[in-house]
Amino acid sequence: MLKIILTGATGMVGEGVLLVCLAHPEVEKVLVIGRHSSGRNHPKLTESLTKDFADLSAIEDKLAGYDTCFFCAGVSSIGKSEDEYYKITYGLTVNFAETFKKQNPKAKFFYISGYGTDSSEKGKYMWARVKGKTENRLSEIFGKNAYMFRPGYLKPTKGQRRILKAYWGWQISYPFMKLVMPKFTCTLKEVGIAMINCALNGYSKNILEVKDIIQNSEGLIKGNF
Repeated sequence: MLKIILTGATGMVGEGVLLVCLAHPEVEKVLVIGRHSSGRNHPKLTESLTKDFADLSAIEDKLAGYDTCFFCAGVSSIGKSEDEYYKITYGLTVNFAETFKKQNPKAKFFYISGYGTDSSEKGKYMWARVKGKTENRLSEIFGKNAYMFRPGYLKPTKGQRRILKAYWGWQISYPFMKLVMPKFTCTLKEVGIAMINCALNGYSKNILEVKDIIQNSEGLIKGNF
């Protein structure tokens, strides 16, 4: 049974993964860490709020006793300088990871990155370089226990309240995207299940592209998704 810490529950990806975790029979409990409450109640769910991911000292002890972290927090690079985006995406993620690692030395860490992330850190796109640097540092911290998930266009999970404006009309656009760009498209349910399967059984790769996410989501739980 998994004991999971999850961040980003007030965002689209984190909320979708959270719903899957709460419904999954192999998940014992979920601790949501965030600046704001997820607004959900469930027997498996507890929350601990922090104003600043750069200073986790007030909640550090609460992170102990977990075997898995699903780090789903993140921001868009649109309108941000590279320094600003780096501080948020790399700095806050790595600080959280190091704190979690100190409390749970043998735990697994899952990072929601993105399709097109640049592992070389030298590519054309700023966001991809920063994400790549973040992935590389997490791999240094956790070794084989670090898993990077790189989803592309996502189908929200039924019951979600927080869906990005860019996904307006997804009921129509998702089937089209799946048809014309199958290597770029998956569901948030598949992401959540793949993360749980990977936490339970591992995977042959530490970087999971869309095709790997879909492959590792076999055995989807039944439910109202």
